[in-house]
Amino acid sequence: MALTSGTKLGPYEIVSPAGAGGMGEVYRALDTRLNRTVAIKILPSHLSEDADAKQRFDREAHAISSLNHPNICTLYDVGHQDGVDYLVMEFLEGQTLAERLLKGPLPVEQVLKYGREICEGLEKAHKSGVIHRDLKPGNIMLTKAGAKLMDFGLAKAAPVGGPPSSSLTGSLTATMNLPESAPPLTAKGTVVGTFQYMSPEQVEGQEADARSDIFSLGAVLYEMASGKRAFEGKTTASIIAAVLAAEPKPISEIQPMTPPALERVVKTCLAKDADERFQTVHDLNMQLRWIAEGGVPTSQIGIVPIRKRNRIVPWALAGAGILAAVAFAALYFSHPTAPQSPIRSFIPAPDNAAFLFLGDQAGPLVISPDGRNLAFVATTGKDAPKLYVRPLDSLNAVALAGTERAQSPFWSPDGRKIGFFANGKLKAVEIEGGGVTQICDAPGFRGGSWGKDGTIVFAPGFRGVLQRVPGAGGTPVPVTHLDESKHTSHRWPFFLPDGKHFLYLAINHQSPDDESDAVYYASLDGKENAPILHSTTNAQYSSGSLLYVRGGALEAQPFDPESGKLSGTPQAVEHGVAEDSITWRAVFTVSDNGLLAFSGGSQAQTQLAWFDRSGKQLGGVGEKFDGLSNGLQGLRMSPNGERVALAISGGVSDIWVMDLLRGVRSRLTFGPVGNSSPVWSPDGKWIAYTNITKAGSALCRRPSAGGPEEELLRIEGEFLVPSDWSRDGKYLLVEEGAPASQHEILAMPLTGDRKPFVFVPRGNFFISRARFSPDGHWVVYQSTESGRSEIYAIPFPSGQGKWQVSTAGALGGAWRNDGKEIFYVTIDRVLTAVPVTESEGQIRLGAVQSLFRVPGNEGDAAPDGKKFLMYLAGDQDSKPITLVTNWTAGLKK
Repeated sequence: MALTSGTKLGPYEIVSPAGAGGMGEVYRALDTRLNRTVAIKILPSHLSEDADAKQRFDREAHAISSLNHPNICTLYDVGHQDGVDYLVMEFLEGQTLAERLLKGPLPVEQVLKYGREICEGLEKAHKSGVIHRDLKPGNIMLTKAGAKLMDFGLAKAAPVGGPPSSSLTGSLTATMNLPESAPPLTAKGTVVGTFQYMSPEQVEGQEADARSDIFSLGAVLYEMASGKRAFEGKTTASIIAAVLAAEPKPISEIQPMTPPALERVVKTCLAKDADERFQTVHDLNMQLRWIAEGGVPTSQIGIVPIRKRNRIVPWALAGAGILAAVAFAALYFSHPTAPQSPIRSFIPAPDNAAFLFLGDQAGPLVISPDGRNLAFVATTGKDAPKLYVRPLDSLNAVALAGTERAQSPFWSPDGRKIGFFANGKLKAVEIEGGGVTQICDAPGFRGGSWGKDGTIVFAPGFRGVLQRVPGAGGTPVPVTHLDESKHTSHRWPFFLPDGKHFLYLAINHQSPDDESDAVYYASLDGKENAPILHSTTNAQYSSGSLLYVRGGALEAQPFDPESGKLSGTPQAVEHGVAEDSITWRAVFTVSDNGLLAFSGGSQAQTQLAWFDRSGKQLGGVGEKFDGLSNGLQGLRMSPNGERVALAISGGVSDIWVMDLLRGVRSRLTFGPVGNSSPVWSPDGKWIAYTNITKAGSALCRRPSAGGPEEELLRIEGEFLVPSDWSRDGKYLLVEEGAPASQHEILAMPLTGDRKPFVFVPRGNFFISRARFSPDGHWVVYQSTESGRSEIYAIPFPSGQGKWQVSTAGALGGAWRNDGKEIFYVTIDRVLTAVPVTESEGQIRLGAVQSLFRVPGNEGDAAPDGKKFLMYLAGDQDSKPITLVTNWTAGLKK
């Protein structure tokens, strides 16, 4: 029914109609209590009896009620009166983006501005578990305050597994002639959304997720920049075909002044395969921000003024940054005569971030071959570490989207891409706004190097040989052979100029600084492989010298890269260069044209601490000790909550046991190579763990109070990691798999013949961290089978049936002592609790409760679930990067 002026719905008085659509009538109204103008949306009379329309109307109310953000139209109230359901929303003055686009494309500055504001609103929705599913220009209002998202009538909760909720089963054969200015098609039926802006998976009736909204936003950005729709057609069928198979005409062909980086961003959003798009709106927002702030590298040099809001940054660091830019400019763009002595300058960490150069998950700095860009990993402490690029002709470092948890970056020969490791994969990212691509599996990392023929040589784990793989992706093959009588690991490869030879470090975990530890000279064809220098850190080549670190001093020695021969006497270049005792890597990097960068930062001290369910720190436990939480190889609390077992890495990992009441810790194992992943027996008398030797790994146990080691299981060529010990003491859960492959979960009986059986079979994904429920009937574990890490629960021992516990990416997984809660950590490091009940052999999961953001990467819950033991890890000593221009000028001739 139409509402007339003066009609009242509760305290709201209708003033005039404001608009109408297929799913709602909107009126301008007055809130008589607050004397403010509001918008009233009601379900039109012809749909009031339609159950589907009513459900959609209610869905919008529920969706918007969970969202409060400047870039989302605010919901004030929900009501029902005289058979009329209505929503009371913020009254927006302005025009829709669809109305604005009738005038033609938007200036690039406005595309970036509105695009970022839309991203901000979508990111809020996605973090609240809401997918829009109908993002289009008509649902975006442009106001004086910025862009605001509207019409969440098709919104739904983010999928948590199970079959798709819709399918393309209805006949979509209706055709119609559409003029160029016709409004986009919206079809009512099993496929929801507006066809011109729907993702391919929506068109095919598959489940929509956050990446579906990213595709729709890509279509909106395309239209904003070009003035044309990305997918056109005269019929519904032709539009669907375009969405599924056609590529839009390049924006630059329509609007030649479009920045290439913006075109790359839009193209990535519009990838047909959801895995090839930006995986989060946050990543997309960061790319748009980078373009807006002039982050695309150019040949122009400029000094960016320090804004007043950055007054907290010390003037010395600001001056050092300017000096770095000036030094770079002097080298590349001024007088052709090189300076006669080295020039040193400093590069601080990005605003509100700290460098992450040391530890088992670090990303040491690397300079591009041409010396124009510096890449490194940094963390804000709140979000996952990311890969940053700092153009040396700029004062700003930019975080690259899609590089969360990046480790060990390395440059492509042309300086356009960066290879890195993250989440068990070797990946690559284009620095000028391109997306992230996956190259191959890499469960661990110990460095990579990219040859000029496109070959990448890399270390896929902390033990084993180097492998080679095409930079475009493929199946890795070994490129070195491990002599197990001398070494346990080959790592930190570095290609030499001919692209056929490379350097690498061969080390022995069993006896650090063994006489056989050395830098090797090798060839891709395997014909050359010989030690050239005794060392326990990596080496690099530049400007006729081999560079390596000894005792904190960076030394250079003449080296012939064609013959692999050293000559002359080493000379000290710099002092105070950091060395990572965990990974055997020194923190320095050199370019092909005389630039050297290094850091003298050190690892922070850290401490165990208790936190309550609100995130309040209750106090530290025990003394502080050296080493980041990244060097932690395991933390597990005893069943009675009085002790904790720790595996701490300092190059060699060992198990320690700490008395939580007294804060005293004692060492349980003593090498020789490494011991990790401690698991308690239910009576607290034993600790099972992984023992690593030259011959491989074994599952062992030892009395928790100290005593002889007992080997429980060894499988030739396989890596064994204990996950949990059942409360009845009858079973151990064990992860089993080669270091560079996917794992499976075994259940090992501790009585009889102790022959393990496969509980969770291996697949083309990674599984880990299995934990028994207190009654032993269920197991939760972490798996990437959905494309990202999630927590699943399955019954034990049958393994029949599966319940997905987490919904938006998660790590870990542990039970409360009474089995009524499951805890896990989300990918953005929020400790989360899920209530659990069991009924008739099925598990029932309650509403997710976010507890607090965890301070480190490892922790465990107290038995009662009322407090949590965490690593309170301090930041690394994030000293500025030292940049040395023309470092070779300091060498004696």
